Amino acid sequence: MSERTLRILVGKPGLDGHDRGAKIIARAFRDAGFEVIYTGLHQTPEQIISAAIQEDVDAVGLSILSGAHNALLPRVCQLLKDKGADDIVVFGGGVIPDDDIPGLKSAGVSEVFTPGTSTEDIVKWVRENVTPRA
Repeated sequence: MSERTLRILVGKPGLDGHDRGAKIIARAFRDAGFEVIYTGLHQTPEQIISAAIQEDVDAVGLSILSGAHNALLPRVCQLLKDKGADDIVVFGGGVIPDDDIPGLKSAGVSEVFTPGTSTEDIVKWVRENVTPRA
């Protein structure tokens, strides 16, 4: 019996209207053989979590360039916990200052990718750190 294909939700929380990076990541995940759900622009954390649970994803990757990462990423983690779905891995990327990363990780974000990280490195991290949920 083969292992189930990883299901990754790629989301754009908040008012950030720049989705090129999210689309590049979504395509890299698809090309790597993952199932990808892209929620589109201007999603609330509640909408992202609802989609993640409905789609039975293994991980949520959030792209954020708006500067609201310290509010939105921990909110997504808290909502997953509140819904009993905190086994869904959350990771993020975008313009996030290095000084903010420890706080995000302590709030439940598994990894943060900053500008210049290659898609190959992100795919490799997902393969090594995300497993199909039971």
